[in-house]
Amino acid sequence: MIGIVKRSGIRKGFTPLEMKVSNSYSTGLESSHKCRKFLTGFTLVEVLVASMLLTAAMVPILRALTGAHTMDVKIERRMRSLTLADAKLEDIKGRSIYNYSSDFNDSGSYVEGLYVCKVVDTAVSGDLRTILLSVGYDENSNGQLDSSEIQVTLKTLLAQRWL
Repeated sequence: MIGIVKRSGIRKGFTPLEMKVSNSYSTGLESSHKCRKFLTGFTLVEVLVASMLLTAAMVPILRALTGAHTMDVKIERRMRSLTLADAKLEDIKGRSIYNYSSDFNDSGSYVEGLYVCKVVDTAVSGDLRTILLSVGYDENSNGQLDSSEIQVTLKTLLAQRWL
């Protein structure tokens, strides 16, 4: 038979227990001695309090991580838009060398994935044109670049190189 008696004040953070162990060997005589055993676990209340504190601490951390991820997506879209706008502008410059009189206007075309490019070509004089190029991520997938979707706008002057 094992009886457990709780004692306090031995070690902080541990729950010491004394166990009474009865031994009956072949002699049939019962001798009992005390054996001290320390339980090194946590109580249910301690676990619940720790869980609540951890949950309360995790909420602001998760909000910050969500905000950082959203900002990362915005930066990635802006960088990709800048790269695509630069490539499109170089393409227009290259085509204008041999085909200056062609119209470079584009109301909206997909450049890559859901990135849309819009080009406005305006004549300033006979030998000079203004190219306004806007690139952005088409969030509503309508094929048009709305003002809220524009990530990058590049503007340059394009001159006729030879006649």
